[in-house]
Amino acid sequence: MTIREIEAKSILRKYKKIDSWFISRYGMNLYRGCIHNCIYCDGRAEGYYVNGEFGEDVTVKVNAIEILRRELDPKRKRTPFKRSFIMLGGGVGDSYQPIEEKYQLSRRALGLVNEYNFPVHILTKSTLIKRDIDILKKINRKSRTIVSFSFSSVNDEISAIFEPGVPPPSERLKTLTFFKNEGIACGMFLLPVIPFITDTSELMEETIRKASEANLDFIIFGGMTLKEGRQKDYFFKTLRNKYSKLIGEYENIYQKNKWGEAAGEYYNSINLTFNSIIKKYKIPPRIPLALYKDILEENDLVVVILEHIDYLLKIEGRTSPYGYAAYSISQLKEPLSLMKRQLRSIKGVGMVTEKIIKEILESKSSTYCKKLLSE
Repeated sequence: MTIREIEAKSILRKYKKIDSWFISRYGMNLYRGCIHNCIYCDGRAEGYYVNGEFGEDVTVKVNAIEILRRELDPKRKRTPFKRSFIMLGGGVGDSYQPIEEKYQLSRRALGLVNEYNFPVHILTKSTLIKRDIDILKKINRKSRTIVSFSFSSVNDEISAIFEPGVPPPSERLKTLTFFKNEGIACGMFLLPVIPFITDTSELMEETIRKASEANLDFIIFGGMTLKEGRQKDYFFKTLRNKYSKLIGEYENIYQKNKWGEAAGEYYNSINLTFNSIIKKYKIPPRIPLALYKDILEENDLVVVILEHIDYLLKIEGRTSPYGYAAYSISQLKEPLSLMKRQLRSIKGVGMVTEKIIKEILESKSSTYCKKLLSE
């Protein structure tokens, strides 16, 4: 392993719009590169510009805490922060990978998040996060903490092949139970499921059942991307060694899409499978409204709920106008509460969507969204 220390110019990333998967407007990568070395990780793709050998070399932003303090201090901001969770974790490096034991950038960053009263959402595969239970409980009392772990399945043997540098799924589940017992909201990001290996209905049901037994608050699901170049080449080495009979299946569904996406019919199939199982166990497939409705500003709350409705419809193969309406609203500068008589002038907002928006503004909730979740 090679560690390269650098001086960063900035740490906090501001998103163009609220991220309805994580309920976040801001995120940070304290490390670039990841020695967890998950075989399928798209952080290995050339488009992320991660220096060195991905899975072996890591860049550490040694001045991250100094920079982050300046970025989070409200006295230094001309424009106030929009209220949302700060996302700790990213696609190019797990914030709790082993070098965190030495540098403690994540722990110190959480100290600043606590100091400046932000809620935090963490996505990791590492049980090292238990070390920071003291700070996470403080944040949860003042603002809110969500701890999420990513899984491709709950099968320890398969994980050892595709996730060689991380604790097995059984240990990750125990860690989630630990945080749940401490009163912290927890979720599973079941992504990516690995085509023809962890996307079977039997293994997906086992995974969702164990999430249910752990009393998790939500499960967010997604398929695997496989970008041409380093990511695909590296993944195929393992595939040839362990699952050589699947090569043809992979070449059939991954046909050099620019974003590394599989064929649409494949995603439709696994989404329908996931949807049928998640309904059986009655676990929300998106972060529950109760965890963020009193945090977000009104426009962002409307955007998130509309995008959740859009997802709930599309995962069943139904059409939806709500994603377009949500995007249009995300571009507005004026609060929706000042536009109640002009809502229909917003692109994508028709009579039904207008009614949903007004209900959200009045009650911070949506009857239609609740109905879709309960079906």
